[in-house]
Amino acid sequence: MDVVKIIAVKNLPLVTKGDNIAELICNAAREQNTPIQDGDVIVITHVAVSKAEGNIVNLDEVMPSERAKEIAQKTGKEPALVEAILRETKEIVRLGPNSIITEIKNGMVCANAGVDRSNVEGERNVALLPKNPDASAQKIKREIKRLTSCDVAVIISDTHGRPFRMGEVNVAIGVAGIRPLRDRRGEKDLFGYVLRVKRTAVADELASAAELVIGQANEGIPAAIIRGYKYQPAEDASATELVRPKEKDLFR
Repeated sequence: MDVVKIIAVKNLPLVTKGDNIAELICNAAREQNTPIQDGDVIVITHVAVSKAEGNIVNLDEVMPSERAKEIAQKTGKEPALVEAILRETKEIVRLGPNSIITEIKNGMVCANAGVDRSNVEGERNVALLPKNPDASAQKIKREIKRLTSCDVAVIISDTHGRPFRMGEVNVAIGVAGIRPLRDRRGEKDLFGYVLRVKRTAVADELASAAELVIGQANEGIPAAIIRGYKYQPAEDASATELVRPKEKDLFR
């Protein structure tokens, strides 16, 4: 039976602008005696990637628009934070108490346009999503290859809520080297029934599995290695494959 391991990458320093996050992960993995291997899946939180890329905003430097002030009154959020969210937003999907559900520029729907205060140094600082999460993942994948000679897959993750389920899970917002969807249509189940609609969001499942060791609070672990999962390699993959087209969205 195949065994899949989820390994926390511990003792990473706090990531700052300009850091080589691939090098930090490779060094930490080696120092804890779990060096990167061929076929590993490296899952990294978007906050760590955004810090390295300098995609951090100080809310004291944000001037709220009139629209931001109006939405702030409706939602109970700070106007400067709302303005930061609006700048990353293509369309507002829903507003509610302390909730702004948005469609961002790549079509993904999420809360607050992915603007995140968690695990960001500085009381007034927030992390935006990476400008191009797939490109960020590709860059990290190439750098890991250069440093270790290992071919890996990279997933950049973010925490999302779900329309009809309580609690949040990690999902993939950027991928490199892995097909994010496994198309199982045409396969047969145990009783010979041919699957007609089955497509498994493996990148989301791996991102969520990694969260079991990454954590969201004071653990300080922004990355994990998933070892032993036989994924489908893909050089042209994109996390946008996981985005449900608007015309097929039953929840708006």
